[in-house]
Formats: sequence, structure tokens, C-alpha cells
Amino acid sequence: MAVQTRMQTVSKAAMKPASLSEKAEAGTAAREPTAAPVSEADATRERPQRSLPNPSSEERKSKAIERALAQEEGRYRDLKRAHAREAKHYVNCPLDYDTKLRLQKAAFDNDIKMTVIIKAAID
Repeated sequence: MAVQTRMQTVSKAAMKPASLSEKAEAGTAAREPTAAPVSEADATRERPQRSLPNPSSEERKSKAIERALAQEEGRYRDLKRAHAREAKHYVNCPLDYDTKLRLQKAAFDNDIKMTVIIKAAID
């Protein structure tokens, strides 16, 4: 019986003439390219979901303070290094008594320090 009803349905559909609107729709559908069916997995790959939480104003403020402190510490470290490069390096050298007296007299007469005279002599 199931076979017989199926044949009757197919024969009725084959005998029924298609209306003009159905033909027009079929013609335009045939001309337009159909998009491939997109699965759920493909859709999620195309548009990655944004799962980053928006931090609260307190969290943003605390992170900004931490960042500023880290930058300030870095600047302080750089300043210490620069100061260490320009720091005074003492050199001790033994002078005989006469040489020291001449150095003191030259510094006093020219109103400059003894170290300035020695630096000029070295340069």
C-alpha cells in the first residue's frame, strides 16, 4: 500500500503544471550562486568570541599606579647609573714635600683648587 500511495503522489506532482511565479523563482535561484552551508564550528572560527573582561575602574587605577611606579623605579635606576659614571674617582699619588708645596703655592696664587691643576697637568 505504501508503494501505491507514493506513486500516486509522484504522479500527481508530475502532472501538476508549475505556475509562472514558481518558474520565475526557480530561474532566479538557478542564476544566483548559492552559499555553502555554514556549520556552527566554521561560524565560530570566522568570528572569534571576545572573552576579555572589562576591568573595573579600581583595577585600571591600580594597574596604572603599578606601571607608573615601575617606570619611576627604572628612571631612578638609570639616574643612579649615570651618576655612577660621572662620580668622582680618587687617585692617590705620593708627592715629595717640595712638589706638594709648589702645588699648594700655585693653587693659592691662582685661586683655584689643587685638583684642577693636577687635572690640567694630566690632560
